[in-house]
Amino acid sequence: MINLAAVENPKQERAAGATLATDTAIIKGKIIDFAWKLQREGYSETTISYYTYILFNLVKKGADLYNPENVKDIIAIQKTWSNARKDIVAKAYTAYLKIQGLSWKKPEYKPTHRLPFIPTEKELDDLIAERSRQLTTFLQLLKETAVRCGEAFNLKWTDIDLVSNVVRVTPEKGSEPRTFKISNALATMLGSLPRQSAKVFTYKNVFYLRKGFIKQRKRTAHKLGKPRLLQIHFHTFRHWKATMLYHQTKYILYVMQFLGHKNIKNTLIYIRLAEMISKSTDEYICKAADTLDDAKQLMETGFEFVTDMNNYKLFRKRK
Repeated sequence: MINLAAVENPKQERAAGATLATDTAIIKGKIIDFAWKLQREGYSETTISYYTYILFNLVKKGADLYNPENVKDIIAIQKTWSNARKDIVAKAYTAYLKIQGLSWKKPEYKPTHRLPFIPTEKELDDLIAERSRQLTTFLQLLKETAVRCGEAFNLKWTDIDLVSNVVRVTPEKGSEPRTFKISNALATMLGSLPRQSAKVFTYKNVFYLRKGFIKQRKRTAHKLGKPRLLQIHFHTFRHWKATMLYHQTKYILYVMQFLGHKNIKNTLIYIRLAEMISKSTDEYICKAADTLDDAKQLMETGFEFVTDMNNYKLFRKRK
């Protein structure tokens, strides 16, 4: 076990009278070097951004990255952090030590496993409607495809075919690559974005994007008087889509393929979520179709066929 506090005289590398915990320039250089080495090791851009954000946040809270016991104390006293968050922070610091060729006795935080919050479609649409053009498009993409925020953020213009309304997604976290048929509305939204770089979304990184979303989500929840909106995160769109897909199809292998999961154990949760939603509400949006094209369009947007009546086909979709 190597303790960073015992690294031979680290103060020799510091400016006179400075410490790594307080010298912003040195800290920034160390963390940037850490990010570069993670990139060389093949870590995803999202993970690199997240880990560097965590390290900067630790330093901001008074942690000395040369002292693992101090870092352990700083993590432990964060009363607003869940065990899941503390565990991720500890993993990020572990990665930092590993890159330095060092290690520590990582504290064990066991996350409390809870079923994810599933909003109504109207609540998701309320958030989408209150955004800037780029963020509105980003959220609509999450809603239709259930991709992870990092997969959406890394989308390139070469991944989009606006003639066929097809989006090809490069996977994260060992998932399978996927191809999605998107709506005409989303295709129009994507086509209206400026092409300023090879990437579709031009935010500096995922965390700037998430920060803007959280700020506007709070504003929207207050404006509409809907505190439930505060429970919606980027990954909530993925949970919602998967739950609705299983509710509509009752075909768990299809949901697994849609999400890009390699292990069906990761998908089975959506059976339970769909069953819970079915028991908790019987509120539906109802539509009628008198042509084949109208019926196809309704089914493509999540409506399920119920019955025929007076030469109309009746469809419904849970609110």
